[in-house]
Amino acid sequence: MDQSLRSPTETQIEDLVATFYAGIRRHATLGPIFEREMGRDWSAHLKTMCDFWSSVMLTSGRYKGRPIPAHIKLTGIEPRHFAEWLVLFEVTARDLFQPALAEAFIEKARRIAESLKLGFAFHSTTPEIWADLPPRAIPQTVVKATD
Repeated sequence: MDQSLRSPTETQIEDLVATFYAGIRRHATLGPIFEREMGRDWSAHLKTMCDFWSSVMLTSGRYKGRPIPAHIKLTGIEPRHFAEWLVLFEVTARDLFQPALAEAFIEKARRIAESLKLGFAFHSTTPEIWADLPPRAIPQTVVKATD
């Protein structure tokens, strides 16, 4: 497959981040979790996420953070939130991009989610809740990215 069909532009990354996080803001369970952490101004987080996805998808090296420590400090995160996050991400990617590019983003997102879940399990006082999770579960509350 032509690699250019699986490599986004920086503008496409910005579109994905903006659209996805607009959906997160409207999401019944994920929105409040993010709002507690970021408050009303999400601009710094959106820039960080553009840097992150640029590094992931284009190997730009722009992201300099440490995702696991940044996420495990959050309170109220449960395994089901990862499934909800993934479904919303997948819907967003498929709405925005041709299938090959959407799947390239989704493949990376699934790996990232698994890595973060392992980080949560390792640092959790109740690691058993993170065990044997299906790779993708359909959550109860999905907000379509175009809503």
